[in-house]
Amino acid sequence: MAENKGCGCGEHLTGLPEIDFSTFVLSLSSSALVHLGEAPDPSTGQFDSQPHLAKQVIGILGMLQQKTEKGLTDEERQLLCEMLYTLRMKYVNMVG
Repeated sequence: MAENKGCGCGEHLTGLPEIDFSTFVLSLSSSALVHLGEAPDPSTGQFDSQPHLAKQVIGILGMLQQKTEKGLTDEERQLLCEMLYTLRMKYVNMVG
């Protein structure tokens, strides 16, 4: 069995969750919520809406949904679908 030697990139970051599709979707969704003004910006603690950035992140999630349609588990598919629906509705409510 081959030993995983790693590249040294980010090895100092401990205690972070393992990256999988669900954590990736949740991370992007959190970013969209920050841009929608629904969550504070982690770097400033301020609530600030930037709808153009929220729209871009929502578009990325939509693209992921299309491109990964046949490769997701039922749970991953449901998470992505629910997050997209929620974010799209929040976006529409924000911009009218």
